[in-house]
Amino acid sequence: MKSVIFDMDGTLFQTDKILELSLEDTFTYLASLGKWGGSIPIDKFREIMGVPLPVVWETLLSNYSVKEREQINDYFQDRLIENIKNGKGALYPNVQDIFEFLLKDGYTIFIASNGVPAYLKAIVDYYHLDDWVSETYSIEQIESFSKSDLVKTILTKYGIEEAAVVGDRISDIKAAKDNGLTAVGCSFDFAKEEELSQADVVINDLIELRRMQFT
Repeated sequence: MKSVIFDMDGTLFQTDKILELSLEDTFTYLASLGKWGGSIPIDKFREIMGVPLPVVWETLLSNYSVKEREQINDYFQDRLIENIKNGKGALYPNVQDIFEFLLKDGYTIFIASNGVPAYLKAIVDYYHLDDWVSETYSIEQIESFSKSDLVKTILTKYGIEEAAVVGDRISDIKAAKDNGLTAVGCSFDFAKEEELSQADVVINDLIELRRMQFT
């Protein structure tokens, strides 16, 4: 079996389209409770985009208790999902075209994401990604919260020996390298040049995957 494993946020899904809306909803809610003052830390969030959500809230809300962060994360997730269902988000250009091409060329497609299951399901359902994607994996399905381990889980379950990992952040590139796979870096919204420099290949549009050989 030959496969391509995609990241979700910043690779397939244009998270920035609902990110600011959802963060604004969340921090406005906190302000209404008297638990936040000042501007919304959207720039700080963009800097750490791609890390697991517990790390996000530890960074943005370092003075809050673990329980408070969990409650805030739940609210944030609800707002993300609602915005997805309301059509506020979008896939990146050519997602469906490249999925069609890969399937016809004999590849299986997977998604491995740091997003939580309910959030990923909202995206998959709204855009009918299950028409092409064999299975979508969340980082919450494994204990280590390591993207490398998550990709290894997919490889082991399906007996995959030839694959590429396509993503925009260092965790995706590392997941490929740690598992002996091809690392394809996406120079999209949240990507950083110093991280992309470690990828085997860098693309500016998903349609560029048409001319690649991953074996």
